[in-house]
Amino acid sequence: MTWPAVILVAALTFLVCFLADKGFSKLFRGKKQHASGLSVRLDRAYGAGGLVVMVLGVAALLTWQSWLLIVGGIILMATGAVLLGYYLTFGVYYDQDTFLLTTFGKKDTVYRFADIRSQRLYTAAGGTIIELYLTDGRVLQLQSRMTGVYPFLDAAFDGWLRQTGRKKEDCPFYDPDNSCWFPKEEA
Repeated sequence: MTWPAVILVAALTFLVCFLADKGFSKLFRGKKQHASGLSVRLDRAYGAGGLVVMVLGVAALLTWQSWLLIVGGIILMATGAVLLGYYLTFGVYYDQDTFLLTTFGKKDTVYRFADIRSQRLYTAAGGTIIELYLTDGRVLQLQSRMTGVYPFLDAAFDGWLRQTGRKKEDCPFYDPDNSCWFPKEEA
């Protein structure tokens, strides 16, 4: 296989994924939270990484030189597809009163900001992970590298105050400089 063929396959893959993302957005994102334009999305590295891994898988499959390359290509394509699927389906879309949580393999759910019960912080290589615990037992994991995460947390805290009838002065845990917006989750 020559380099121009690899570049052509990569370009076509990027084009198909771009068009699929735009079409996916138009078809499945029709709720009022989507229309607000306010969202938390995964870092584009997930999508780009998924595309690169898929292209490597296609390149390995096209060589047909050994069973190892064929099996490796299939595994790479599957891994890339999972990364792309996760990138395309994960999102938190919000307005003044509610937020819509969309994740891979689970039903989209609309929550009020008052449904946020508590939070827990973790430090990871590459940033902070903020887990929001919801009243229905679900956990929303947000990474500091996500697009729009801090504006969402600020809006969520303001909405949480409004919906629970609390005042900022009554919240000693509130410290956005240290990634604390909600009460700590007890272990």
